[in-house]
Amino acid sequence: MQLALPNYVHKLTASWADMDFNAHMANTAYLNRAVDARMAFFTENGLSLPELMRLRISWVVMKDEVEYRREIQWMEEISITVALAGLAPDGSRFKVRNDFLRADGQLAARVTSTGGFLDLDARKLVIPPIEVLTTYQAMPRTDDYEALPSSFKAKAGL
Repeated sequence: MQLALPNYVHKLTASWADMDFNAHMANTAYLNRAVDARMAFFTENGLSLPELMRLRISWVVMKDEVEYRREIQWMEEISITVALAGLAPDGSRFKVRNDFLRADGQLAARVTSTGGFLDLDARKLVIPPIEVLTTYQAMPRTDDYEALPSSFKAKAGL
């Protein structure tokens, strides 16, 4: 039986540092706040930065996609969800999605990041340790979740 983690929501207030010249949340702020929400989620579920350093592994993002729907303005209360949009069976590749919701529940933006895992000593992509893979497998999933191909080709004869 696979453990399933509950839906996760990270709440915050859009700060002055999040704003751009148009007086709404800057595109870079969405990426920064998405990472904040993910790190809060993973820390609360046993994958804190010190734990990742102990394992000598880290995330590496290969692609970020941001879809904008509604403005977020200064001091606006927002909620950011964290969910798994895709995972390779071996855990070597993942897609994590963050939905930015306004206080009225409207979707303001969606950040989807595709990545893998970096061995901090060898400086190359690797299959994550079982404790990392287990946490990813237990994450809440998006409605359009997809199985991703591995980052590694199967060896001949195996």
